[in-house]
Amino acid sequence: MSSQSPAEAPAAAMFSFNPRVVFTMLATIVAPVIALDQASKLYVRAHMQLYENIQLIPNWLDITYARNPGVAFSMLANAPEGARNTLLIALDAIAIVVMVGLMGASDGITLVTVALALILAGAGGNLIDRVARGEVIDFVRAHYYSHNWPIFNVADSAISIGVALIVLHSIFSRDNSR
Repeated sequence: MSSQSPAEAPAAAMFSFNPRVVFTMLATIVAPVIALDQASKLYVRAHMQLYENIQLIPNWLDITYARNPGVAFSMLANAPEGARNTLLIALDAIAIVVMVGLMGASDGITLVTVALALILAGAGGNLIDRVARGEVIDFVRAHYYSHNWPIFNVADSAISIGVALIVLHSIFSRDNSR
């Protein structure tokens, strides 16, 4: 046993990386979600015309083929293309590195590591689109008559579910430090 306090311990010794958690999450969540995301986008792109609409549940849910050069809610869509793509690819890559690092810092598989894996899968799916096409393919249109939520895709759903799980975990988890 070391006589060093945690403050004196080398930084490398304070951070442990658990590759088993990362590889398990990559194999069971990240890869399947990215595969579903990319397959669904390729199917929509191959079988629908841009802005074509297929009604699934009248006045509630449609499949509508759209392309989004920006980020959520089409923010940055009108920014200069080169700067926008560089910024968004860099942000996606940073998010991926952060998610892998956070998952690897976990001692085991938890609700939070599953949430991080979903966020990683969503970032990865949208990064593939940005690198391959310079824009993201969206196709799920949720609406109530003429009141529309922005069109989204499987990757966006994975990110949203992951963030929601982290928020719910932080609200309902017990604080053991008290």
